[in-house]
Amino acid sequence: MSMKASIKWTGGASFEATSGSGHSVVIDGPPDHGGQNLGPRPMEMLLLGLGGCTSFDVMSILKKSRQDVTDCVTELTAERADAVPSVFTRIHIHFIVTGRNLKEAQVKRAVALSAEKYCSASIMLEKGGVEITHDYEIRDAS
Repeated sequence: MSMKASIKWTGGASFEATSGSGHSVVIDGPPDHGGQNLGPRPMEMLLLGLGGCTSFDVMSILKKSRQDVTDCVTELTAERADAVPSVFTRIHIHFIVTGRNLKEAQVKRAVALSAEKYCSASIMLEKGGVEITHDYEIRDAS
């Protein structure tokens, strides 16, 4: 399976990134690097991709286990190396799952399956030496 994307420079430190599926997003740098802060930074996009990948997995697993989820927010906190290259060294992923009569065992299982088996982004980053941790909280929507 292959994927494609294109990145077009639009001036300064700004680029238009287009996915193979035809969706575009502006990536930009901070003013001190010639940008105008018009979009997320490239490393922020990587973090957003990780969050989207694992959120997709968790929600898919919870739906298949017939959990009545009304909301799911995934908060990511990352630390980067001080030296160049300023790679991610540690990422913590916190899931806030809201629903009616949610079973904790099912939420715990969904988070673990995403982390250990399904989330391509987190598994790839871990193989690259990034320490990734996960936790969750369950909120009742009743």
